[in-house]
Amino acid sequence: MDSAHRKIELQSPEDLTYLINNVRRAAAEHIGAAFPPVEGGAAEEDELRVEIEGMINDYIYQTFTLAAPNLSINGFELDARTFPAVYLADLRTTNPKKTRSSAAAAANASTQNTGGPDVQYEPFDARKRARLEDLVREEEDLMREIAALKHTIPAATAKGYAEGFWEGVKADEAIFEEVRRNTQLQDEKSKTATLLPGLGQLERQADIERGYLGVVETLGRLRRDLPAVVAKMERARIAGEYTVTER
Repeated sequence: MDSAHRKIELQSPEDLTYLINNVRRAAAEHIGAAFPPVEGGAAEEDELRVEIEGMINDYIYQTFTLAAPNLSINGFELDARTFPAVYLADLRTTNPKKTRSSAAAAANASTQNTGGPDVQYEPFDARKRARLEDLVREEEDLMREIAALKHTIPAATAKGYAEGFWEGVKADEAIFEEVRRNTQLQDEKSKTATLLPGLGQLERQADIERGYLGVVETLGRLRRDLPAVVAKMERARIAGEYTVTER
């Protein structure tokens, strides 16, 4: 066979069996139309019909045997030595009656198998095969993209978490500094007010004292919680560095 020509590609052995049975069924129908069966049974068998059936079966045998090197099933080449014994064994027989019965069985296979499903095979479509290859390549590209993301996403996530944590700490420190300055201003104002002679009870004195006590309590709470926040920040930084290093 010329290597420049592609082989006829079949998907499964059932496809080849389907083709052979179709050829045999068509041959049996044409023979039946040209030589109707003789009434009276096998004793009055039409010798001409039997001879023609044998010639046609031999022709089918030779055709598929010679075509076997040009066929492939699911990407595998057919073994020319074992192909006839597997697919065409019932076509090689010296018994004319057996030959005819084999052809008739192939012709009536679809009507005899009433209990099973009606199997239909779709013709080979080169466009669908090309589409399948495109989908396979797209799947491979997506798998490579996912693998790349597995190497980059953890590090980026750890970095973003660390940056967000440090921004939160800076914001807390800014609030703490603002509260501290306000507290100092309140202390200075209180000292100045007590040093003024003749100054009586201040208006809203109770509200001012409650506000001052609240600010002092907030400042004390911030001072108390600051070491824990700094410790959490340090643990997060170490965890982020460990994640980036491991990845």
